[in-house]
Amino acid sequence: MKRFLLVPFCLLLLVSCGGQKTTNTEEEIPADSAVAAADSVAADSVDMLSNLPMPKAADELFDDFIFNFAANKKLQMERVMFPLKKVNGDKVETIDRDHWKIERYFMRQQYYTLLFDSEKQMEVVKDTSLNHAVVEMIYFNTGAIIQHVFNRLRGAWMLTSIETIPISSSMNASFLEFYHQFATDPEFQMKSLNESIQFEGPDPDDDFSRMEGMISADTWEAFAPELPKKMIYNIVYGEPQKGSNRKLFVMRGIANGFEVEMTFQRKDGKWKLTKLTT
Repeated sequence: MKRFLLVPFCLLLLVSCGGQKTTNTEEEIPADSAVAAADSVAADSVDMLSNLPMPKAADELFDDFIFNFAANKKLQMERVMFPLKKVNGDKVETIDRDHWKIERYFMRQQYYTLLFDSEKQMEVVKDTSLNHAVVEMIYFNTGAIIQHVFNRLRGAWMLTSIETIPISSSMNASFLEFYHQFATDPEFQMKSLNESIQFEGPDPDDDFSRMEGMISADTWEAFAPELPKKMIYNIVYGEPQKGSNRKLFVMRGIANGFEVEMTFQRKDGKWKLTKLTT
């Protein structure tokens, strides 16, 4: 059931939304006891999974595979194609088995981020016919994207290469440049809000209902999620698509039910936030 929330009552959701704000990326995690405890639980979960065999069905969906790959050291060593090709511009190297460092990706930070062009494109994560995927680590401080390229070979997902490209070469270059300023510059963030922002979120009075309404710039601060500033992850499912004028920035929790979805639209060359879903 959905309830409709009028703008004057938006602040009522502050209590429920505030408790679900994300922590920052690994480089930025504050050292308070609550976050430290969460990180400890995440680390323990990763270590617990490290000795478990991966279910055969996990190779069907890339999402299932990548979580197993990140959590299971033994599996990871089996699913890297050594010697692994590493490309950075004109520089080409290889990494052998003895020099591989286990990659945990986003497993220790309790959430990960994704970029999509539409709600329909989000359904690709359920596509069992995919044979190619790329995990991107996007570093704003260096202006680089490290891409871990995976291919499904004879039914098994394998890490086949690592490639480093400048953010400016990405299909999402325009949005990524915008996003970094949006996340780090409060004044720019306020200027990048649509005149009215659609909102959908949980009803604090009913666990089984959701609310819908509109957010104005005056009430944005009460709803604004904490955004990662130094680096974000993205997973490209299948072949990359040409950049579009619409982006869905998704922050998705790992086994904790947390999810934030922000919809941006490029109008007259400028990106604007048009919708927030929590």
